[in-house]
Amino acid sequence: MYYEDSDFLETADSEKLEQIARARELTREYYFSDYRDSERRDAILRQLLGSVGDNVAIDTPFHCDYGKNIFVGNDVIINMNCTFVDDKEIRIGNRVLIASNVQIYTASHPVLPEERLVEGWKGRQNTFFRTYARPVDISDNVWIGGGCILLPGVTIGENSVIGAGSVVNRSVPADCVAVGNPCRVMRYFDRKG
Repeated sequence: MYYEDSDFLETADSEKLEQIARARELTREYYFSDYRDSERRDAILRQLLGSVGDNVAIDTPFHCDYGKNIFVGNDVIINMNCTFVDDKEIRIGNRVLIASNVQIYTASHPVLPEERLVEGWKGRQNTFFRTYARPVDISDNVWIGGGCILLPGVTIGENSVIGAGSVVNRSVPADCVAVGNPCRVMRYFDRKG
């Protein structure tokens, strides 16, 4: 893969570390909040996330890096133990089901060590490695099965289902069932009947 210098993020400057610390505080507060106190839990999510629609349920534990880069539509369920690495935007549409243990990554690192590692990094940047990020989009009416991993830059098309345990390394079109590692379309929905 070819990278430009502009593709890379500085992930450990003081501003980013402060944003991460704030997200950790809010996710901890959310975790320890009374599950029955939906008003308080909703208020915490609205502080944490970029936007939250109506009728959103996010179970705990829930983990994210920044929170502010996560945008959630209406009628969304995110089950327990999900991790969203939101260095870039994660957009979740309306009427989306995300099962337990789903991981969504917008960030990654180059594979080749000469692209991943920074020689003489001290004084030039805060980390010895390079990170790039690409957004993840989940369209309306999608169901993401348990234990799925969505990698940087993927889009899940409207109405599609991602089978449990799948690793999604490429975008998935609308109106299909896709499964596996790597995730592949198994069938399309017949919408004529």
